[in-house]
Amino acid sequence: MSLWSAIFAIDVLLWFIMAASVFYVFLFSLASLLPRRRVSQPSPINSQRFLVLFPAYHEDAVIVNSVGTFLKQDYPTELYHITVISDHMSEETNKRLSALPITLLQPTFEKSSKAKALQYAIQQTLDFRHQIYDYVIILDADNIVEADFLSKLSQVANPREAIQCHRTAKNADNDIAALDGISEEINNSIFRRGHNRIGMSSALIGSGMCFDYEWFKSNVSHLDSAVEDRELEALLLRQRIFIRYAEDILVMDEKVSSSDNFQRQRLRWMTGQVQTLFRMLPFLPKALITFNLDYIDKTIQQALIPRSILLALTPVLTILAFVGGQFSVLSSQFSVIKWLCLLIALVLAIYVAIPAPLRTKALFCKGLALPRLVGRMLYNILHIRTQNKEFIHTSHHHN
Repeated sequence: MSLWSAIFAIDVLLWFIMAASVFYVFLFSLASLLPRRRVSQPSPINSQRFLVLFPAYHEDAVIVNSVGTFLKQDYPTELYHITVISDHMSEETNKRLSALPITLLQPTFEKSSKAKALQYAIQQTLDFRHQIYDYVIILDADNIVEADFLSKLSQVANPREAIQCHRTAKNADNDIAALDGISEEINNSIFRRGHNRIGMSSALIGSGMCFDYEWFKSNVSHLDSAVEDRELEALLLRQRIFIRYAEDILVMDEKVSSSDNFQRQRLRWMTGQVQTLFRMLPFLPKALITFNLDYIDKTIQQALIPRSILLALTPVLTILAFVGGQFSVLSSQFSVIKWLCLLIALVLAIYVAIPAPLRTKALFCKGLALPRLVGRMLYNILHIRTQNKEFIHTSHHHN
């Protein structure tokens, strides 16, 4: 085989690997434009009982405000209860929390994680509280919800389903925070709305999640990694429990405002993606045999190339194909066309996935920060540890 034949073969192989991820994004981006599927719901009655969990690790800057805001719900106070799991927070913060009508738990973990906090909260609830709950809600310490959050949730909650609310940015302090918020909305379009619009389960995000209390109580003990939301997804889908995306129920989430926090956050996500893929693969044969489409789809998701890396590599490889084609006339046209088509499909998919109100001139100006962030993403690839279970914390600003 000649040198140019080998290069051509590698070029085609790379294209197919990249194309698989681009096609997936393109397909579900277009699916997000489909009309909403009508779902029959039970008559809305404010009788569901909610346990609201706020795992808080070093979250002194935001937790008191988040809990105080949640207590302003227009829902009957006797039908919901807030529990804060205070992990490594200051005495002053715990004192302020203790003055609120909530349960404050103060565990001492040798190695902290959100999964451990959730397990501890459920165990303490079983040990010390006699009230029976219908659903458990998980929120991050920086999450802010509107006063009708529980009222809306009570109208769509279903014990046979899990619910992922619409998490959206509450801040756009700078270009990084704005891009992080837009990235979240793109994920909402592709992995949540797009999936639900064709009858497939939504992805979970990590907060703004609602589960049947009995199901959660029985399954939370299985969590043992730093990416508990992906573990919960796998457990739900293995048991064929549908995940509904409640796009009208908002959860405001603080976006990272520094490149260091952005890098740490994405390292946690990328590590979790690789870990989850290895955890899910052993159950894939059974999913294929039983045609568990949601589980198959979720396994495929873990193997996808991150979008930011796709956005960085696709134009670079398109340019290289054009330059390399100048030395190999026979393959130049085919190589350039296939990469150019892939680039167009990727850009179109991302553009469609961005909510129309965010498609502004300012968005493209903020995109100037993207190359630097992508560089940090590529750096993260070298630091993925598939066996790492430590919690990677991202800090928040004071309110």
